[in-house]
Amino acid sequence: MENTQIAMEEKLGFFKVLNKAFKIPLKNPHFIIFAVITSTPLFCFLFTSETIFQKAFLETAKIISEVPPCLDCFDSETLGLVQKLFDRVSVTYLPVEKLFDRVSVTYLLMVLFCVGILNLLDFIAVTAIVDSSSLIYEGKNTMNLKHMLQRLTKETRFKGPLITSVTVLLLASLIVSGLFSLATYVYLVSLSGFFMALFVVLFLVLLAKFIEWSAIWNMGIVISVLEEKQGDVALLISSYLSRGNRKHGFLLVLVFFVWTVVLRLSCLYLRWLVGGSGMVVLAAYASLVCYGNVMKWVVFVVYFYDCKRRGQEKKNGVAEESHAIA
Repeated sequence: MENTQIAMEEKLGFFKVLNKAFKIPLKNPHFIIFAVITSTPLFCFLFTSETIFQKAFLETAKIISEVPPCLDCFDSETLGLVQKLFDRVSVTYLPVEKLFDRVSVTYLLMVLFCVGILNLLDFIAVTAIVDSSSLIYEGKNTMNLKHMLQRLTKETRFKGPLITSVTVLLLASLIVSGLFSLATYVYLVSLSGFFMALFVVLFLVLLAKFIEWSAIWNMGIVISVLEEKQGDVALLISSYLSRGNRKHGFLLVLVFFVWTVVLRLSCLYLRWLVGGSGMVVLAAYASLVCYGNVMKWVVFVVYFYDCKRRGQEKKNGVAEESHAIA
């Protein structure tokens, strides 16, 4: 009974998970230096890739803004709903056609190459951060920077986490494609209140499920790093452990999702206002994204141990009940 009470006291809520996670870098200052070192390649490539992406995005926005609105498309007295939809598509097609005239195959391949390298560097940083932060969370605060770097090169597992990360990337890509399609439909059918409301609801539902599943996927990657599990097995274990605690996982993902979206929109807005290259803005943006990435995975390490503790508590409770009945 005493062990059960202790386990109950150790349960972490949403704010306690964040509190414990943000204390981990303070427990061992070497971890801060280690996180900076492992995130530097990610920062450099993120800075480069965002320069390409945001330049293309801002040019696209300028092209679209140059196209005059189709006022006749909104004349309900002369046009039916179907005709309005065709007019909306034709108006949209003009800037898209102008955009493709400026985009080459080489440019698209370069963007895909950047995305691939970016995900690889992110994977290396995530693996290093999860491994070291888990040791600090377990009480091994005496590790120095040399020990952390040695663990990364000699002891950290990469094969299992890589398989899980690729699986998660494929699943996330499918969901993001669905969200993009729904957002496109919302724009195209915005002339019809009913269909627009329908697609908006579908978009929000899928977005909510994406955030919920992201918590499971993130913890699956943590499990792959800390335990000898990989791929769908790690994701199934993550789904099992997070039962009864998915609300906290949802909120944790939501916090960092909002953080990323706000940073990106702020960066685009500032670069739109300032004009030019905006290198200082991009550098600040990349730094804050890398900081958020580090803290996200530290948070999910704490969340993993909390879910594992809750699962052990349930198992102990069932064992005590069976023993009492016997």
